[in-house]
Amino acid sequence: MAEIKLGKYLTIEKFCTCSNTYNKYASQIDPYPQNGEETLTALQDLNRFIIEPIIDFFGIDKFRLTYGFCSKDLKKYLDKKDPETGQKNGRVAPDIDQHMAHEINKNGKYYCQRLGAACDFLIVGEGSDRIIDWIISQKLPFDSLYYYGVDRPIHISYGPQHKREIWTFTATGQPTRKGIGHWLELVKQLHLL
Repeated sequence: MAEIKLGKYLTIEKFCTCSNTYNKYASQIDPYPQNGEETLTALQDLNRFIIEPIIDFFGIDKFRLTYGFCSKDLKKYLDKKDPETGQKNGRVAPDIDQHMAHEINKNGKYYCQRLGAACDFLIVGEGSDRIIDWIISQKLPFDSLYYYGVDRPIHISYGPQHKREIWTFTATGQPTRKGIGHWLELVKQLHLL
């Protein structure tokens, strides 16, 4: 599966093996989708409609994928605490964040009912606020976009709802829309909602 291209730039391998947690526990994690056909289609759509326009504009040399697809195995490790630091390996919200795409749990239900797919990325040398300005101005059909700070990666998803919701987070990790009113207004002005 590692050689499968998701579009012009990225392979399934890159999308499944880019996270710090995967790299730390790689020998113990199967990073690839189990619901291959549906998840692959969702990842290809995310790449075609969101990632490729971003890379076409900012350049592949500046694009850094920091978190792509979350497999069932990766989810287990994200939920665990690092034995050295005592901190959780990562934040995971499979029921809403779309990183698990169309993967199915043991009860035959999608982990995320919203469907679609998500990734986190940054553009080297560019503030995340500028990237979000560009994404909105280009009317990219994102579903959710999370702003974590000017020098932090952006979370973006593509799914059937095209909700174009934008969120930021408080210091304690609670979602809020405080401080991002200008983006919310720009989305409305561009008739994206």
